[in-house]
Amino acid sequence: MTTIAVLGKGRVGGNLAAALARAGHEVTVADRTPGVAADAARTSRIVINATPGAGSLDRLAALREELRDKILVDVSNATTDGPDGLPADLIYPGSSLAEQLQEALPETRVVKTLNTMLFPVMTSPATLPQTPTAFLSGEYLQAKQTVRELLTDLGWQKEWITDLGGIQTARATEAAILFVPHVIRSAGFTPFAISIAR
Repeated sequence: MTTIAVLGKGRVGGNLAAALARAGHEVTVADRTPGVAADAARTSRIVINATPGAGSLDRLAALREELRDKILVDVSNATTDGPDGLPADLIYPGSSLAEQLQEALPETRVVKTLNTMLFPVMTSPATLPQTPTAFLSGEYLQAKQTVRELLTDLGWQKEWITDLGGIQTARATEAAILFVPHVIRSAGFTPFAISIAR
């Protein structure tokens, strides 16, 4: 059992919080209110960023002290929205939200994962007819191992999880969000994940 704070009460945050609680973890869900988020981060071992990516950097940089020595699991994508509300462009081209967070929070262990799929797949990967892939990016091997264990609690089999390497590799998975609006426009909001076929 791990103490986990989920920052973000939307579909992504709510889905993750419910699934992690079912798996036996002690989960606190906080909205974007600074005081509430700070209290949740301070009292948890792992913090999950499920807030909208466009504002995540400022929001989390303000929690630097609360996030000291914590694992920050970043599942967000920092994009501008198109006229239909779907992702249009990357906010950090040539970089990534995960890299920006690690730079702003040097005493926090940032791990990027679960940002290459529609949110239902994050907690129910086996419902897809093909094998999905969850990617890990981050500088800290032990932190990635902890996140890998969380993913298995969410139903991810070990062979479905691919460690891409350091935090810079999050550029690739964050750029994959540019597939999403086109897939949704062609097939609707049917759950899908970007996967590696071997």
